[in-house]
Amino acid sequence: MSRRDDSVRLRHMLDHAREAVDFARNTNRADAEHDRVLQLALTRLVEVVGEAAAHVSTETQAKHPSFPWRAAIGMRNRLVHGYDVIDFDTLWDTITTDLPRLIEALDQIVPEEK
Repeated sequence: MSRRDDSVRLRHMLDHAREAVDFARNTNRADAEHDRVLQLALTRLVEVVGEAAAHVSTETQAKHPSFPWRAAIGMRNRLVHGYDVIDFDTLWDTITTDLPRLIEALDQIVPEEK
């Protein structure tokens, strides 16, 4: 896999994480519980972050050992394989607590767009 492919996947992770945080910005946990469209959007955005992380090469992952690769991939797996029992408290916590830190980390490793 080329570094360019990794840069695209890292960009997908960053863009989707930012979008999830933006969607949640003017809402609260109760809104997410009662708004099916918001639930679906947030779930899908977090899934994409994890799926893209899973496809980043082991070489690139090794260059950034402090990045939470396993956590991002694991959350995606929980959402996809546990689709019938999504814990919205965990999803909400991921979006409001974990994704902002993930965005900060990605800002350090994602090549700037030209």
